[in-house]
Amino acid sequence: MSLFRKSTAVAQPGLINLIKTAAVSLEKSGLAGHRAAVQLVLDHSGSMRQFYRDGSVQRLAEQALGLSVNLDDDGSVPVTYFGSTADAMCEARLDNYDEIIERTHTGSQWGSTNYVAAMRNVIDEHEVSGATAPGFVIFQTDGDPDDQAAAERMLREASRLPIFWAFVGFGPSVRFLEKLDDLGGRQVDNASFFHARDPHRVSDAELYGGLTSQYAGWLTAATAAGIVR
Repeated sequence: MSLFRKSTAVAQPGLINLIKTAAVSLEKSGLAGHRAAVQLVLDHSGSMRQFYRDGSVQRLAEQALGLSVNLDDDGSVPVTYFGSTADAMCEARLDNYDEIIERTHTGSQWGSTNYVAAMRNVIDEHEVSGATAPGFVIFQTDGDPDDQAAAERMLREASRLPIFWAFVGFGPSVRFLEKLDDLGGRQVDNASFFHARDPHRVSDAELYGGLTSQYAGWLTAATAAGIVR
């Protein structure tokens, strides 16, 4: 089953404010009416346990869904957990999002922080899916990858693809994400970085602004380069 399949889900009242806030951020970035396939990639390394317990990860899933309602016509967000390996576990939809992280993340093993496995999973799925809209990947982590050089190579490789990586850092130290945001040697700048040091202190508007602010620039550059058609 493709992670980018269509769904007939309908918006539920619990997400109305998130949907409206996301719409404002998209409009500010000149992206009103734009279409993209939204996907959520979540760090499932051992250091992330606190963020699963305190609801930070669930909140991010709901925020991703609010963004997806505006960008994606299929009404769902494919969710991938990654530790030492990457597991595509579920789809967050408008009719099942409540406590979806608590209900699904235990199916994935706690592990290390293998960015490459997670990124390869996204790239492979997008390439076989036949998706015509660009991919908008919210990639969350609280630490550095197992192999920094391999992660850099993967992001450079992915710069030729119609996939944008919106990196979200939880916790005090995610310096490697800043490095990826400024990484050289890419065909186009295909990534952004937003530091949600304490996710519960970050407003929905701040998160959406961080996610979308550089996407419009990538879209322009990727279209000019023939990556997005």
